[in-house]
Amino acid sequence: RYERGDVRSDLAAGLTIGALLVPQGMAYALLAGLPPEIGLYASIVPVLIYAVFGTSRQLAVGPVAIVSLMTSSPLAPLFDQSSAGYVSAAALLALMVGAVHLLLGVGRLGFVVNFLSHSVLVGFTAAAAIIIGFSQVKHVLGITVPRQEHFYETVHEVWLAAGEANRATVIVGVASIGLLLAMKRWARRAPGALVLVVTSIAAVHLFDLEARGVKTVGDIPSSLPAFGLPDLGADTFGSLVTAAFVITLVGFMESIAVAKVYARRHRYELEPNSELIGLGAANVASGFFGGYPVTGGFSRTAVNDTAGARTPFASIITAVIVLSTIAFLTPLLTSLPNAALGAIIVVAIIGLIDIK
Repeated sequence: RYERGDVRSDLAAGLTIGALLVPQGMAYALLAGLPPEIGLYASIVPVLIYAVFGTSRQLAVGPVAIVSLMTSSPLAPLFDQSSAGYVSAAALLALMVGAVHLLLGVGRLGFVVNFLSHSVLVGFTAAAAIIIGFSQVKHVLGITVPRQEHFYETVHEVWLAAGEANRATVIVGVASIGLLLAMKRWARRAPGALVLVVTSIAAVHLFDLEARGVKTVGDIPSSLPAFGLPDLGADTFGSLVTAAFVITLVGFMESIAVAKVYARRHRYELEPNSELIGLGAANVASGFFGGYPVTGGFSRTAVNDTAGARTPFASIITAVIVLSTIAFLTPLLTSLPNAALGAIIVVAIIGLIDIK
């Protein structure tokens, strides 16, 4: 039932979200303790699969801040960040999250979302936003902060290390946040994250910032995501069961909350059980293709709608853009500063804190 008149709008939205998802996917992978390319892998096949099985026409699926943070929490005690074991465990976690989604969807348990208190969700989201934002301070300041179990310990470590901040990195980080906020206010339709990526890479080369201590992403493999099962034992599986259920609950709530808003706005029905199946299939695909848990995101969905998305065809265009980036453009991203990626996350989560 696709209408020819929707092609132009979907194409514009797909290109916009693709341009936004490349830097965001890399940034969120960094937040999850994974190599940047894993965020790109999680932005291709899962996005295509959701476009086929999901019922929301505007929902932008992929790596998101809250789920990225919740992915790092159970994996950090098991493996060193960015190690082969850590990457495999993240893929296994995606498979488990997908299985839980599918189990709930097939069991028609989507009605459970009606029993979750709005105030609890607002509080949880605000707390997650604060933790996510603070976790990026080390990238914005160019300091090393050891991972701590409790938030207040992390704050203390950042306070102690703040005096060792790299001046060039601080300038890049603050300027990046300022640029994103300015574009969010005065140029809403422009892909701010993409503009920041291009600008910051140019600045690194122009001012030789790497020699001044500004850390960059470094080499990114240009290999496309390959199909395969994570190579891990039963002990790892057992350690991730609880995390899989929690990520499923939180991820689905974030996704269904924003999807309902746009379903009402565009006057079509959203089927919670079908959404569970769509997100479940997307996560299973992410696990099989070397990604990590994904869900629908607040900010990207808002941008997707603003850019004109009318059907899931926009998501297919997005996946093609990310795939093309991995295949042809990764050498251009090696000089991308970590401070710029941290700034993208900080600005993205500001809207998650609903003071009112």
